[in-house]
Amino acid sequence: MKFLPTIPSRFIHPLKLGLRSLAAHRLRTLLTALGIVLGVASVIVMLAVGEAARYQALKQLEDLGATTILLRSVKPTDEPTQRQGVDLLAYGLTFRDLERIRATVPTVTAATPMREYRKTVRNLDKKMEVRVIGVTPDFLRQHNIRLTAGRGIEGGDDESFAPVAVLGSAAAETLFPTQDPIGRAVTLESPDRSRAFTVIGIAAPKTLAAAGADSGDADFNKVMFIPFQTDRVRLGVELMTMKAGSFSVEKLEISQVTVRVGDVADVPRTAKALQSLLDQFHPRKDVTLSVPLDLLRKAEETQRLFTLILGSIAGISLLVGGIGIVNIMLATVTERTREIGIRRALGARQRDIASQFLAEAVLLSGCGGIVGVALGIGLAFVVSGVIGLPTIIRLWSPLLAVGVALVVGLISGVLPARRAARLDPVEALRHV
Repeated sequence: MKFLPTIPSRFIHPLKLGLRSLAAHRLRTLLTALGIVLGVASVIVMLAVGEAARYQALKQLEDLGATTILLRSVKPTDEPTQRQGVDLLAYGLTFRDLERIRATVPTVTAATPMREYRKTVRNLDKKMEVRVIGVTPDFLRQHNIRLTAGRGIEGGDDESFAPVAVLGSAAAETLFPTQDPIGRAVTLESPDRSRAFTVIGIAAPKTLAAAGADSGDADFNKVMFIPFQTDRVRLGVELMTMKAGSFSVEKLEISQVTVRVGDVADVPRTAKALQSLLDQFHPRKDVTLSVPLDLLRKAEETQRLFTLILGSIAGISLLVGGIGIVNIMLATVTERTREIGIRRALGARQRDIASQFLAEAVLLSGCGGIVGVALGIGLAFVVSGVIGLPTIIRLWSPLLAVGVALVVGLISGVLPARRAARLDPVEALRHV
């Protein structure tokens, strides 16, 4: 036991006196500490909400992959060619582009095509406009889309041009409100001819942060996934849309190509090579290139700034709590002037008086900080549950909040401690 470190009595004695003094005025102590409690709790909640929002945004971007580059078709700004009253608009990525990418850029390990468009899907009297997405078998896995029922699109479906589909969660609920969709048929309506697809799977709810040309969230709930080769062979590359008096045709072979690179370090130069290739074969600027890695870094910077701002706002309440401690401690000095005079007359030094008032201020802020951490953690779970975000409390956030609270208490106690220590003993004894 003699090897255990011992706390010097010069630290223990002021703490004992401080506890005794605070206990003598319980209500005043509680109200004074309340500012620190609420301040620390608000810091914990704000940082937890900020971290949850950051986690959610970064997770969505990470689903796209840090080693991927997205090439996306966009409608050109020039006028379409007029042919016998039919608007024929051919634009975007082509199958030849896909072959060039795979053959000419050595750092590319995989290039996965996808095509999407909006169509009405019907089941008996139920119908819904969905995003029809022609995908390769590994699309759902690459985008972390889970299935709640059935199976996903497999290689055999793609090779045999099978008329099968995986419905998003919202599409399945709308088209089959009371039935199990697996094994049942849905009809894809089109101006030229309708086509039937057998439902083989239901996707779990999913919203993915988009990195494509049209910013916003890619909703994977109101969708119908079909095999890419089925889409290519059975539906063709011309998308027909009815208009008043005529119909328009868009010729779109590929909506998006997801390019994968072996190493994160190769992403910037691969993006430059792909951009050069696109500029050469797409002078109409009908293809855009985006790098999720860049978006990921920008999102991290934005979220860090967001968390800093939230923490700063919450820190203001800690400052208000510190001002409350200064206020009460100054009033306490006036209230205990005679006591200070008696202690000085009995031999107490200035630093003894100062250490007692500092100890009281630190005890107030420290105890308030601990209670605030407990309250803040509880409120963080409540707030996260209400807004539907995960509760993320980093270890450093309560430590930071308590540390700041102790510093605030220490600083708040300096002025009252100096004033108490500098009281003239004779004048203090005369105080009534």
